[in-house]
Amino acid sequence: MSAATAAGGWPPLREELHGIEPYGAPQLDVPVQLNVNENPYGPSEACIADIAAAAAAAAATLNRYPDREFVALRTALAAYLSRDAGSGGVEPAQVWAANGSNEIMLQLLQAFGGPGRTAVSFAPTYSMYPEYARDTNTRWVAGRRADDFALDLDAARDLVRTEQPSVILLPSPNNPTGTALPPEAVGVLCEAADGDDVSGIVVVDEAYGEFRRAGVPSALELLPSYRNLVVTRTMSKAFAGAGLRLGYLAAAPEICDAIRVVRLPYHLSAVTQAVALAALDHAPELLGRVDDLRRERDALVGWLRAEGYDVADSDANFVLFGRFADRHAVWQGLLDRGVLIRETGPDGWLRVSVGTPDEMAAFRAALTEVDGERA
Repeated sequence: MSAATAAGGWPPLREELHGIEPYGAPQLDVPVQLNVNENPYGPSEACIADIAAAAAAAAATLNRYPDREFVALRTALAAYLSRDAGSGGVEPAQVWAANGSNEIMLQLLQAFGGPGRTAVSFAPTYSMYPEYARDTNTRWVAGRRADDFALDLDAARDLVRTEQPSVILLPSPNNPTGTALPPEAVGVLCEAADGDDVSGIVVVDEAYGEFRRAGVPSALELLPSYRNLVVTRTMSKAFAGAGLRLGYLAAAPEICDAIRVVRLPYHLSAVTQAVALAALDHAPELLGRVDDLRRERDALVGWLRAEGYDVADSDANFVLFGRFADRHAVWQGLLDRGVLIRETGPDGWLRVSVGTPDEMAAFRAALTEVDGERA
């Protein structure tokens, strides 16, 4: 009997993957969709026209491979990131991009993780992180956050010293809690991961970075100080480009060069590059709703707290709230009323994305009805 047959028959799937469901949030056709942290505001007609023209121009070249180094896109992304990077700015050689932050993270684990190596994060955190580790045969270790979802820096540093990870994953703002990291936390872990007995990279995942509250700095400002720091971003959220699938990072050029070893050839299509460049040309417009979403988020936090819910402080475009003895019943009650949110995070909590004023009004009305039924 073959090893594959003994492990579970056909097809000859890796043994540790048997019985695992693919990752994915529910995709349901309901009037109010507030479950995957999308930007509810689409691009303008002018932006759509420019994107369409850019895609059409790229289509004329599809018989040729795209620019493997996507130089124009890296240059535009560097200019955009330099706004949050302080006086040092970001150079194109420090930028890498891929098909969404998911591929960025997978490439980082392919390059710096692998058999015999460890990746660390601190729960509750983004549920895809252990899957990146699993897919690259990287050992996964999750520390714990404090009750308020902040990091206990002494405990975090001790965990890094004990486990000696090659990759530390730190979302800021954290998903699903919305919690942002202070710069000193990033610095402490960068130093702990780069010493005489350990050598690892620290990945600060700023997928929701544009939504952080005033006065909360970006980890981009710390790039000149730490050679092992990687800061990732995405065009899916603030840029209203979830369908574009474009994630990117800023790091030391040596880290970008290392990723080239594991990236697939021509991994960014000509159309993706062209559309992303056109979207970046409309950055002021696409980011113009960020302030609106911040205000809507803060109003939602205030309302939920006034209604008696526990609510995590949020620097993202979503809010984690609870606590529920049966959160699934609440989730289902909202869905029955046409409002889809996310059943994720710690037991007893639910996460709701910030939508338009009308969508948030529908959420509040539905939650009030569900809460009344449960009283």
